[in-house]
Amino acid sequence: MQICLGSSCFSRGNKEVVNFIKEYLRKNHLDDKVVFKGARCMGLCSKGPNLTINGLTIEGVTIARIEGILEKELSRFL
Repeated sequence: MQICLGSSCFSRGNKEVVNFIKEYLRKNHLDDKVVFKGARCMGLCSKGPNLTINGLTIEGVTIARIEGILEKELSRFL
C-alpha cells in the first residue's frame, strides 16, 4: 500500500490520512502483514490525495472515507 506524499496531496490532508492508516494497521494487528509506505507524486495531483492499495489507485482519499476503504481492501487480513 502506498500513499502519495507529494505536496499537492499532502496539502489536501494526507497527513491526517497517513496517521489514521498507521493507527488502523496497529490497532488491527496488520502492521506486520501490510507494507505501508509513502510515494512521491503519483501524477494525479488534481484528484488527490491518492492511495494505491492492492494494485488499485484510489483518488480523493479523505479522513471521512479512509476507514471504509481500508475495511474493504484489507478484509482478507482481518
